[in-house]
Amino acid sequence: MFKREIEEKFLNLAQNRKVVLITGARQVGKSTFVKSIKEKERTYITLDDLNLRELAQKDPKLFLMNYQGPLIIDEVQYAPNLFPYIKMDVDNSDKCGKYWLTGSQKFLLMKNVSESLAGRVSILELSSLSYAEKKGFKSKLFNPTQITNRFNISPKEIFEEIFKGGFPEYIAKSLDREQYFNDLVTTYLERDVCSFAQIRDLMRFKRFLIAVAARNGEVLNYNSLAEDADIDAKTAKNWLSILVASDIIYLLEPYFSAKLKRVIKSPKIIFLDTGLCAYLAGWNSSENIMNSSVSGHFLETFVISELIKNKRNNQNNLNYDIYYYRDRDKKEIDLIILLDNVIYPFEIKKTANPNKAMISNFSILNGKNIKVGPGGLLCFYENIIPLDESNKAYPISVIF
Repeated sequence: MFKREIEEKFLNLAQNRKVVLITGARQVGKSTFVKSIKEKERTYITLDDLNLRELAQKDPKLFLMNYQGPLIIDEVQYAPNLFPYIKMDVDNSDKCGKYWLTGSQKFLLMKNVSESLAGRVSILELSSLSYAEKKGFKSKLFNPTQITNRFNISPKEIFEEIFKGGFPEYIAKSLDREQYFNDLVTTYLERDVCSFAQIRDLMRFKRFLIAVAARNGEVLNYNSLAEDADIDAKTAKNWLSILVASDIIYLLEPYFSAKLKRVIKSPKIIFLDTGLCAYLAGWNSSENIMNSSVSGHFLETFVISELIKNKRNNQNNLNYDIYYYRDRDKKEIDLIILLDNVIYPFEIKKTANPNKAMISNFSILNGKNIKVGPGGLLCFYENIIPLDESNKAYPISVIF
């Protein structure tokens, strides 16, 4: 079993808030996680059990009388009628951490939570396994002002990690890749997309999902996406919002301000699990990805998804935001970290021979009355070396 880095953060919230909800995509390990850290006296209930689901939905008061807590309610989205009764229960008690909830379908779950449990619940997002979790070491929170390196990772190993992704059951049991991801996608389509998003044309939605995977790491273009999936742009926008709410993809927003002109304001598509993306896009080996024209997009996605997991999991959050930059002249900066109103620019390159030209687009930020901190190049060079007076080349491993 993998130790999840979000554990410290979760338990701290459970001691201080009445309800803690953990969300995330299917198969990222939510149920396994809460069961692994629960106290002996805490009862675990899953609403995958159709009898319990029916009771919770049709007679939520009786359900909570039968299971008085402390309680884990897994897949709580199946019984939205429970939320008002949980609210009444916690309002009549000063006890913290009575309810631990998990749920997958965030697009409906969050609506019920915001209506019934606002101010009473803390919400955490569990992602698929990070690199640190897979390897069994404790990551450090990435801080652009204090970058250090503890070890190095070869390009071959990085692309193997990109290809595998981080779904715990797949990694732990070394399951057949084709069968595992096919089952995962089928379950997602049938249980989330069909049942909760009320989309009936699942084959078309699957084509849309594959089209999104083919555009991983690219600037979002709804018209192009719609054309490939044989849908209109409005439907593409709606369906993409379902993928975001399902925690399948993350939309990396562009950095822009009034001081920067001609900036593109469309987000980038980032798959939160690169293994799922590789499967959907039809890649059959890490070597093929590493030697392909999209290797840069996969590497960029890997780095950004690891930073997102790092922020989600770490108890000590620096509360920075991440962006990218691109203007109409096609000048781009892969990653911008905004911390304390200072921006730290980074390029992400599949190279072991860094040079100053690789960060030439940083000059876009000069003379714009914007506070720019030191940044650099994340690459496969094994040491930290200066590229100019402000920026350095860093091994990709500094993000862990």
